[in-house]
Amino acid sequence: MQNLLELKGISRTVSDRFSLRGVTLAVEPGQIVGFVGANGAGKTTTIRAALGLIKLDAGEVYLFGQRCGTDAPDGSQRHLRSRVGLVLDTCPFPSTLKVGQIEALVGPAYPTWDRETFAGFINRFGLDPKTKVKDLSRGMGMKLQLACALSHNAKLLVLDEATAGLDPMAREELLDELLAFVSDGQRSVLLSSHITSDLDRAADRVICIDNGSIVFDLPREDITDRAGIAHCTQVQAAELMACVEGARAAHHAYSVDVLVPNRRETLEAFPEIPCDRATIDDYLRLTLKGASK
Repeated sequence: MQNLLELKGISRTVSDRFSLRGVTLAVEPGQIVGFVGANGAGKTTTIRAALGLIKLDAGEVYLFGQRCGTDAPDGSQRHLRSRVGLVLDTCPFPSTLKVGQIEALVGPAYPTWDRETFAGFINRFGLDPKTKVKDLSRGMGMKLQLACALSHNAKLLVLDEATAGLDPMAREELLDELLAFVSDGQRSVLLSSHITSDLDRAADRVICIDNGSIVFDLPREDITDRAGIAHCTQVQAAELMACVEGARAAHHAYSVDVLVPNRRETLEAFPEIPCDRATIDDYLRLTLKGASK
């Protein structure tokens, strides 16, 4: 099936200290794709590039199979981007507007805006039309953005750190909405987040960016089902690192954690070494900071 979003080797120099370097990724239909990395790693810059908010130095962006860029057919980019719903880490609407006034601001920008759908989400999310944006909690501000994003027949949702600062219940509600959104197999989500426990639950794929470059792009099950964290002595770690291709080690005062790509094979070969399932946080931490052989 056609990818809903595809970046091919995009590059962008942002400053003397940071640039995107040949970023390539794809979001397939029916997927929640987790996009992870440290603050300043390039997540937001990549999202801005994907949405045409910054100019590229090199590379190509495709939305729904059509190329975006200055040489794209007239009017096509607005149509393509109208099929993308965006949820940011902070509510972007004017603070003095009331919830009930947001539709008049946002609706005209989308040819496919559905008033009944928006009203339904406002009611479902418990948003009071008389409440001003500045008086909304962080969770309610996120729900208002989500109501807008889901009311113009978007096929791709892009969330940039939208779960940051939310309480656990609000995060659970958001993840439930995202899982329902992709359940038809036709729509997708790109979820940028540093809260990796959310991705352990919901993501189909996990893409990591560091210092402007993609470090890994893997199905979630390759991380949480196949990979493992072996808890070793210094001697055991040295032996494991010598024998297991792709292993990475994090040394502590009295022990060593070793990330291994296949937990079951490691347990069979080294039954004396405890080896737990890896979380996305484990995988991210040891991939970025662990030492290879």
